[in-house]
Amino acid sequence: MPWRGERDPYRIWLSEIILQQTRVAQGTSYYLKFLAAYPTVIDLAKAKETEVLALWQGLGYYSRARNLHKAAQQVMTLGGTFPDNYQDLLALAGVGPYSAAAIASFAYGEPVAVLDGNVYRVLSRYFNIDAPINKPVGHRLFRKLAQELVPNGRAKGYASAAAAYNQAIMDFGATVCTPKKPQCGTCPFSDSCEALSVGTVASLPVKEGKIKRRDRYFDYVDVRSTTGEILLKERGAGDIWQGLFDFAILESKDGFAERPALEKHLDWLSLKQATFCGTRPPVKHVLSHQDLYVQFWRYELADEPKVLPKGYRWIKEGNLDQVGVPRVIERYLNDSTLLLDFNG
Repeated sequence: MPWRGERDPYRIWLSEIILQQTRVAQGTSYYLKFLAAYPTVIDLAKAKETEVLALWQGLGYYSRARNLHKAAQQVMTLGGTFPDNYQDLLALAGVGPYSAAAIASFAYGEPVAVLDGNVYRVLSRYFNIDAPINKPVGHRLFRKLAQELVPNGRAKGYASAAAAYNQAIMDFGATVCTPKKPQCGTCPFSDSCEALSVGTVASLPVKEGKIKRRDRYFDYVDVRSTTGEILLKERGAGDIWQGLFDFAILESKDGFAERPALEKHLDWLSLKQATFCGTRPPVKHVLSHQDLYVQFWRYELADEPKVLPKGYRWIKEGNLDQVGVPRVIERYLNDSTLLLDFNG
């Protein structure tokens, strides 16, 4: 991993934000792309948010990208230098206790504990703690315990003994004390692991009260002009994909729309006078707490509307890389599957 052993707070911060909700294998390429585009926090702060979102495209959880850009601008108000301690790092947009601890310990050697999923798992099993890790009582208990275990002093190759310890316990959870099939038989702590001694390894850590999922049905209308432009709109605040661009849409919680209802809903586009090119079989797009069922309709307009509603814009097909689009839109645009004509 290119960030292993890194002392530069900008690079540590960048890797931590990217790796939130992202696998290392996928995150690595994005980390390298961001460093190439924005070698320093100054470069990132000067970029436009739309450029940052476009580079982030495909990683999901786009609030991370918006916070990344906002935090870079916050750093610039501090003279272009990252805060050098845990408490001040928490003031940066998108930086929570885990990321602040990682930056503080790896870059500055501050003896503060990181507490990610791997650490929760190791501590809950080793000490046989069944407090739910997704509830305040569990947060407080594990935070106190983790901090008590952090050593002081220095360690060769690391900013401090705390940095070495934090890296070690995260690696241990990722490679030995894994969520499924932990290597208890060869674990160096098997003689003292309390969960192993009482047979509760498989049930730890404990999570309670999973968020109920919901279904949403999106009828997307891909409108093209005869001059090779695509009609897109920027998504606003208060919902998924804020700041990204998608198509005109009719949404329902009950199911997909029929073509007449769709054309009536978007009557400002005069779709009845446009050329209907067809549609695609529906696809399912899974997000963290909701399932999106998406159907695409394709139309071609001979006459573009003179005035567009707020947020809409025409974008040349060859310039789509200049804006960020949700992954489901990206896959649709890159898919050469023939449209199905539902006229008959």
